[in-house]
Amino acid sequence: MSLLKELTAGKLKVRIYDNRKSLGANAALDVASKIRELLKEKPEINMIFAAAPSQNEFLENLLKEDIEWNRINAFHMDEYIGLDPDAPQGFGNFLKDRLFGKADFKSVNYINGNAEDPKAECERYADLLKKYPTDIVCFGIGENGHLAFNDPPVADFEDPVMAKIVELDPVCRQQQVNDGCFASLDLVPTHAITITIPGLMAGKYLYGMVPGKTKTEAVARTVRENITTECPATILRNHDNAILYTDSDSAKDLL
Repeated sequence: MSLLKELTAGKLKVRIYDNRKSLGANAALDVASKIRELLKEKPEINMIFAAAPSQNEFLENLLKEDIEWNRINAFHMDEYIGLDPDAPQGFGNFLKDRLFGKADFKSVNYINGNAEDPKAECERYADLLKKYPTDIVCFGIGENGHLAFNDPPVADFEDPVMAKIVELDPVCRQQQVNDGCFASLDLVPTHAITITIPGLMAGKYLYGMVPGKTKTEAVARTVRENITTECPATILRNHDNAILYTDSDSAKDLL
């Protein structure tokens, strides 16, 4: 479980592990430690989770930790609009299978991608995020540098809302096929509800799990490019408490 290298980019701490297993294990140790620390200070905390194969090792290890789940209110970052409610590709379903259904959370707050009025659903979820200010965000970075579903064409660092409807970037939709979530591009929904960049950056502590060869370019851009919505993840360099966990594949250009 060896750490190959550590570096900082702006305020962002970047840790490079030898493989995705050690990445997931170490990230889980750190997140669990922060959860326990925060629960000593207050009765309950609020967490946002990402749903993607990149999170699997982290989520698996987090469940092994000694955590008082019944003091955590859980949220997720985004959800497709119009996908069958039982579809395994749904992000709520993904997390229900891997985390939400395996631990006894105080509450699990799902985005309803099949709401009759998606705009009203955004407002409902935004109100929840305001009512339960985020302590910890566990995220990934997309191949196009997106955070949640804030793809370059729709990302806004000054977004006035906490959640919004977005049209998905073709690169983002293709990633869902590359990840094995959908058999072909035409099956990937075109729109989604996402927590916005300010909604994610409002979290007090941010932990990003980004393994794999398909993320090499995104990781390099996040660390090296100017901070713009061309690569939304660059904004992480402005956060006071953000850590990026990478492996020898995703951080190949940083070794």
